[in-house]
Amino acid sequence: MNRIKRARGINGMMTGIFNLIAVFFFVLLIAFAGYVIIKGFTGASPEMFLFERKGSIGNQLFNTIYLVFISLVFSVPLGVMAGIYLSMYAKKGLLTKFLRICIETLSSLPSIVVGLFGYLVFLVFFGLSKSLLAGALSISILAIPVITTTTEDAINGLPDDYLHASLGLGATRWQSIFHVLLPACVPRIMTGVILAAGRGFGEAAALLYTTGSGSDIRWNNWDLSSPTCPLNIFRPAQTLSLQIWDLQINGQDSDLANLAAAVLMILVLLFSIGANALSRHINKKNAGESA
Repeated sequence: MNRIKRARGINGMMTGIFNLIAVFFFVLLIAFAGYVIIKGFTGASPEMFLFERKGSIGNQLFNTIYLVFISLVFSVPLGVMAGIYLSMYAKKGLLTKFLRICIETLSSLPSIVVGLFGYLVFLVFFGLSKSLLAGALSISILAIPVITTTTEDAINGLPDDYLHASLGLGATRWQSIFHVLLPACVPRIMTGVILAAGRGFGEAAALLYTTGSGSDIRWNNWDLSSPTCPLNIFRPAQTLSLQIWDLQINGQDSDLANLAAAVLMILVLLFSIGANALSRHINKKNAGESA
């Protein structure tokens, strides 16, 4: 009886400790985010939000969103396919084990190394200029391992009955993966996408060598071959993170840098909320519930 009471006491104490730790980090996160956002908007003026104006963040905000979108177009299909291969098709052995080690190593590479690699491969070897495309491909190198690992873990975490039931109904292996396993894994895969996109939004070191610093956009020019067209993926583009770095390193407008940091944090938050909402909507739709 005493042992049971002691075990319950220890369990209650440890639960309280872990709850306190969770509350501490939650408060720390709220305090940090609140400080950055409040400081960013305190010294802001309406002119700082304009497009096509020096000393504003409009073009940089668009460049950031567009670059992350391009990187996800490359990284999500490749990462999901790689995760499917590792979980469903790869045979256990030294080669597969080595491949997983390479993926884990790739996900932990310093950003500056990825930037140098992107510069050497995309700019020097393939002859691309500093552009959105080169930057997005470099960011994809950081995103693919995260999405691959998340997809593999999500599929491996499903009960075997999912696959067996689908195969028993006459579906092929690929049909079972595409129509049964992947829809069930959407919430966890979206977590990987959110992590990858979050790193892309805040990345600066990998983009220093690949995207350039230009933000000369003409919003009335929709000729995709023009260097001032907003949708031209071959034009140089300064993102919010690069703008913050440039303003701080050169001791320029600190109010603009603070505003860019605040907007970048809000952007990541909104993307996370939107991705989670989309994930829940897809999950409900697959479960046959009303959206």
